[in-house]
Amino acid sequence: MNNIEKKLLEKIVDLHSTPSGAFSIRKNGVLQDKSSTKEIEIIPKKNKSGIDIKIKSGTQNKSVHIPVIITIGGLNDIVYNDFYIGENCNVVIVAGCGIHNDTCNSSSHNGIHRFYVGVNSHIKYIEKHVAEGKGSGEKILNPVTKVYLKENSTMEIETLQIEGVTSSVRKTQAILNNNSILKIRENVLTDKNQTCKTIFDVKLNGYKSSVDVISHSVAKNKSYQEFKSILYGNNECFGHVECDGIVLDNAQIISTPMVCAKNSNASLVHEAAIGKIAGEELVKLMSLGLNKEEAENIIIEGFLLG
Repeated sequence: MNNIEKKLLEKIVDLHSTPSGAFSIRKNGVLQDKSSTKEIEIIPKKNKSGIDIKIKSGTQNKSVHIPVIITIGGLNDIVYNDFYIGENCNVVIVAGCGIHNDTCNSSSHNGIHRFYVGVNSHIKYIEKHVAEGKGSGEKILNPVTKVYLKENSTMEIETLQIEGVTSSVRKTQAILNNNSILKIRENVLTDKNQTCKTIFDVKLNGYKSSVDVISHSVAKNKSYQEFKSILYGNNECFGHVECDGIVLDNAQIISTPMVCAKNSNASLVHEAAIGKIAGEELVKLMSLGLNKEEAENIIIEGFLLG
């Protein structure tokens, strides 16, 4: 790989070289390299673009990396990745996409990921999206995450979109079974004329299932963000969604909650707080010798990454 590709990999999955263990690297719409282990098998799909990741029951303290990089213009990449996780597993999955586009033609990546999580398994899924390049071509990322949790399973999702993405529509759908737990932490930054729309659709079907969603967003310049969440409480369950946003310049953030309780023992909560950076925070940092932009950047970084 050249230096641009290496830097993209470092940004999205913190890799400086080929990872140990199971991995799949996709570059410019083509599977570039992959490796399986005895616990985690990666199989290219035969009828469409993508891979099947099969994790054997009992797999403990393992990880798998599946980054995607795009370094050309005019590419509309669509990939379907399915994760089949057995019982009693504890695995970290690291994904994400980086686009470097120096052309006047748009490049996009649409990743559709489905997770079938077995009984008593715990999965942590980390997904980072970044975009860069001097060209006028758009850099578009539209991730779709579908989660199916069996009894007593847990999934933690950490998503981060921090640089240069022209537009994105981020969809997460989940169906939870008895005593299953879903935790989501989303962090999004938009700037210039960028747009981002986030949609969460969670069905709490299982007895004492629970979901906790926390979204932190920062909109700068003339960018636009929209956050929508829909929780269905179909059993005795608990659901919590928190959307916190910082608006700067002439940007906009819209938050639209919806909760639907179909069981008298369903407890569903939505919180939203959108505003500007507190003046006293800026004053405190600027008193240390920072200018306003530097102070704002420190506050934003702490808000998104802290």
